[in-house]
This record gives sequence, structure tokens and C-alpha cells, in this order.
Amino acid sequence: MSTILASLELAKSAQNLSAPNPRVGCQLFDGLGELIGQGHTQRAGGPHAEIMALRDAAAKGHDVRGATAWVTLEPCSHQGRTGPCCDALIAAGIRKVVASIADPNPLVAGRGFERLRAAGVEVVIGPGAAESRELNIGFFSRMIRKTPWVRMKIAASLDGRTALENGQSQWITSEPARIDGHAWRARACAVLTGIGTVLEDDPRLDVRLVDTPRQPHLVVVDSRMETPLDARLWDQPRQVFIYAAQSDPVKQSALEANGAQVILLPGPGGKVDLAAMLGDLARREVNEVHVEAGHKLNGSLVQAGLIDEFLVYMAPKLIGTGRGLAQLPELADLTGAVQLDFRTVERIGSDLRITARPPGRDQF
Repeated sequence: MSTILASLELAKSAQNLSAPNPRVGCQLFDGLGELIGQGHTQRAGGPHAEIMALRDAAAKGHDVRGATAWVTLEPCSHQGRTGPCCDALIAAGIRKVVASIADPNPLVAGRGFERLRAAGVEVVIGPGAAESRELNIGFFSRMIRKTPWVRMKIAASLDGRTALENGQSQWITSEPARIDGHAWRARACAVLTGIGTVLEDDPRLDVRLVDTPRQPHLVVVDSRMETPLDARLWDQPRQVFIYAAQSDPVKQSALEANGAQVILLPGPGGKVDLAAMLGDLARREVNEVHVEAGHKLNGSLVQAGLIDEFLVYMAPKLIGTGRGLAQLPELADLTGAVQLDFRTVERIGSDLRITARPPGRDQF
């Protein structure tokens, strides 16, 4: 297990890099058990983990014939942006492949293992499966559920307030919590917010407090296309998706001239169809969506059952009257409460970071 854990650590190096491809690590060991090559998946269109490991071994002058490859996901078997990794391993003379889990991509889905076995390569599946799946929860979600994994980030006081009634929210949580929040932004494929937050706070919603090789896309839920053309969100070069519900060719033309892609997805009440929006983002190869929005959009997403995970930073302070985490309808009975399972609780600076999921949400 220790060997696959080392490969999983390599895979984590691809966390902010490889989207929309999965985060994969690979290590090669010779017949004596010596590490001779390793690597992780690069940017989309670049080499996958297996190719990086083969190149690393070649650069060090190692012969990989008869070697064992430990890889955290099934080697791909299709021609995508790059060639099939299973074919590269076969051609290199790899004797054995130990893989954590099958690739959920329908274009692979066991075919990589089949081709390896057909070529006489021994295949072992299973070590590190849970860890690899969790690291790639968004990729598995997109491939299996046809929707991204949606994580809602909230910064709140101990009494559950995310802002004063006048909208002031900077800063409820500590600087370490804000830095940690940027790290979670960096791993996402897209950051999602609502027009209310754009108009009220004029946020940039980019990754600034941690190093990142790429900026996630920005998604704005903007039913009437009210996003200002001089908003700070345009300052960062990246793909901006604006989802609207009401057609306005003049506004749409202006937003598109500013670099946005405007998508009309009307739903009930003149609002954006949020479930359809997530399906559309999946078709655009978005694995993980990181929500940073106000209590109204948060409430709409929660009521629609679209949140897979809550990422809550809780500050040790009491605010009293103010805005809550999510605007939800009044309950007549506690049985109607949204049920969650706590996954982790960790101290970040002076705050607590809590992750929680609806029961069974990750069982797909």
C-alpha cells in the first residue's frame, strides 16, 4: 500500500493542473524493487502520468523492460488529446501494472486493463481505490452523473452569519482561512457566483493567495444579464460563462464583446435553470464547481438539491442580526431539515474548517 500512497502523493501534484483530465500519479519499479521513474498528469493536451514516468526513467538511463507500474487510475485506452497510455506501457515492455481504480470514462471503462492483459501484462486492481476516487471526485461525477461535483464555500460566524444586514462581510474569518479558501478555489474547474454578489461586492473571484498554474473559469448566474462591463471580474484573463434566463441581444452582444460566453437557460419564474446549467457545465468538461455566492443563490442551490459538499469556515465570533448561510423557507417541522454528514473538522488559523455532505451523496 505504501507504494500506491506515494503514487497518490504524485497525483496530488496534478490537483490544480490537469483539469479536465483526472489527477493521476505513476511510479515505475524495476525487478529489484528500485524506483526508476515517476510522474503525474500534466496540463490538458500534455503527457499523462504514465508517459511522464516513462520519460523520467529514460532520462535517468533506466531500462523499463520487465518493470512494474503503480498508477492511481486505469491507463487510458483511447485516442483523446494524447495517445493511449496502455499502448505506451505495452510498447515499453512493462511487465505488471498495479492500478487503484478503473477509469469511469465510457471511452475507457476497463478497456485499458483488457488491452494490457491481452498483451501479457499482469494487472492488479484495487490498492488506493478510495483515495484515488476521492481525489478525482469531480471527474467521477462528470463521467457517471453527467454533472460536476458542486462544493459550496461559506465563511460564517459561530452564530451562522455570513454578512451584516448591510452586506458587509470583510472579514469574518481570518487570513489563514482566506488563504485556505483560495487553495480550494484553485483546485476547482470553475468558480460560481450570482449577480447579486457581483453587483454588491464587485469581487474578482480569482486565485491570488496561493500559487496556481491556471485560473478556474468564472460562472455568473445572471438572469437579466446585469453584469457590469467594468466589473473587477473581467480583470483576470479566463473563461467567463454568464448564464441568463431572459433574452436581450444588445446586452448579450456587449457581454460577449467583453469576452464572456452567454448561455440562455430559462427556468421557472424567469430565473436560470440551475440543474440545466450544471449539466451544461459538465458538457464543457467542468469537473468541480466551487460556489461562492450570497444567501439567496445559496438557498436556491440547496433547495434544488444541487450541493454535493459544504466547505464552511466558522469564525469564533458572534455577529447577531445579519445574513445567514442560505435563504431557506421556514420549516413547520424539524424533519424537513437538510440532513448532512460531517466529513472533516480542522483548525485553520483561529477558525474551524468543516466539510459536510448530504448522506450518501458521493455514492455513485
